[in-house]
Amino acid sequence: MLKEYELGTIYKGKLETGDDLLEKLTEIVKEKEITAGKVIALGAVKEAIISFYDQDKQEYEAEKLDESLEIVSLTGNISLKDGAPIIHAHIALGDEDGQLYGGHLEKGTTVFACEFIIEEYEGEAFTRGLDQQTGLPLWVK
Repeated sequence: MLKEYELGTIYKGKLETGDDLLEKLTEIVKEKEITAGKVIALGAVKEAIISFYDQDKQEYEAEKLDESLEIVSLTGNISLKDGAPIIHAHIALGDEDGQLYGGHLEKGTTVFACEFIIEEYEGEAFTRGLDQQTGLPLWVK
């Protein structure tokens, strides 16, 4: 499955201390009615919730990181699930000793400081649905 896009509007901004990282980015995407695009961000969080997909159990296992961490990298895509725009994002976080943690970004990650860029793509959005082989909500059309 391959689709071609033109780059549309690019949004740059800053989140506020205390914002939920995933919820606030999703709110912006919904407000701007973005159905296809890319999200990147950097900054720091007060605490984080990340998850890892257990391929054998076909379920996510969440982990709470209850400490201040730097956002080394956050990258994600924007598509539709159940008719609404969603962000699927992965995040890499670093502590003061240089230890890295990474996984699927979950709600409950609290912003200390965050700068983001959202690229809107012009074209038909990918739609997520259940992939029977993996058990994941992947792009189906």
